[in-house]
Amino acid sequence: MTPSDLPGATHPPGAAPTTADQPVRVVVVDDDALVRAALTTMLDGATSEGSDGPRRLVVVGDAPDGGAVAAVLDAHPADVVLMDLRMPRVDGIEATRRVRARPNPPQVVVLTTFDTDDEVTGALRAGARGYLLKDARPERIVAAVLAAASGEAVLAPAIAEQLMDRVTASSTAQAKARAALDRLTPREQDVARLVAQGASNADVARELYLSVPTVKAYVSSILDKLGCENRTRLAVLVHDAGAA
Repeated sequence: MTPSDLPGATHPPGAAPTTADQPVRVVVVDDDALVRAALTTMLDGATSEGSDGPRRLVVVGDAPDGGAVAAVLDAHPADVVLMDLRMPRVDGIEATRRVRARPNPPQVVVLTTFDTDDEVTGALRAGARGYLLKDARPERIVAAVLAAASGEAVLAPAIAEQLMDRVTASSTAQAKARAALDRLTPREQDVARLVAQGASNADVARELYLSVPTVKAYVSSILDKLGCENRTRLAVLVHDAGAA
């Protein structure tokens, strides 16, 4: 019997194991024991095609709360953490932040029922590599875990569309705000920027070497031109334009 005939041997004698030979180690985090059991059953032993060929997933541990993840990872190093968001004690966003702060951290894929803007952006800012909803097909979840292990970002189609809508809305608001400010004279734009920074009329007067009555006149003209009912609305518009 040659070494390549030995049980578990997947590469030629003397050759180093490749990435494709190594299973992707997964930790499942969810406060629902039934969900953890179902995900473990679904993922453990599943295979999916990666850039280096087929790879197998192995669930090496699970945790019922974000605060328990560190101990699980200390005992069972992992490549990917599949993370729920809404959990007692330590939620998924904070747990993701802690996981990504570890030395040589595993990737994090969020798997949740919730897709509010705050949760999506919070998870991605905390370092999540992927964001899926729990109604995703099993093969989609398996593929997402494998992709994350390879450093790829994976988003549920609905989440990707939501993020694009936010970017588009943000870009549209910025374009409108900039167009509005372009209707002001250069001096009025200076006054508007200072007002947006919280400066009083007296502060603006000192900064721009104007009299306070002149500043009041400028502010009144600016509010009228831009259709802003007060200084707060003016400040919002200036910030939307990125001009504050």
